[in-house]
Amino acid sequence: MTVSAACDFMMRRSGTTDWGHMDNRKRKRLEVAGFAVGSAADFLGLTAAEEALVEMKAALGSHVREWRTRARLTQGALAKRLRSSQSRVAKLEAGDPSVSLDLLVRASIAAGASKREVARALTRSHSRAAG
Repeated sequence: MTVSAACDFMMRRSGTTDWGHMDNRKRKRLEVAGFAVGSAADFLGLTAAEEALVEMKAALGSHVREWRTRARLTQGALAKRLRSSQSRVAKLEAGDPSVSLDLLVRASIAAGASKREVARALTRSHSRAAG
């Protein structure tokens, strides 16, 4: 499976970047019923590097919307700053797997995030993937 497909699966799976956290009682019930319980990365057979990339893309996508609204920018206004389209910004914020990490970083900066904020968002997502 490609990283792009994995990103798509993980983003659509829960609409969040907080994967792998399940109530212990629910986990035990599922295991007793014969289900294998694990992370989406385990299920998809992602390497640690692929999982980290998916986590970083998801984190930046959700933060771009936060930073854009904080700066009181519309998706169209951010698109103009990026020399892109409003629909591309919508895809970026929705976690579309076709959006590159480069565009996510450029959109973050264009939306007013500092380098430190971008780094913090990436660091938090990477530490969750590693832990």
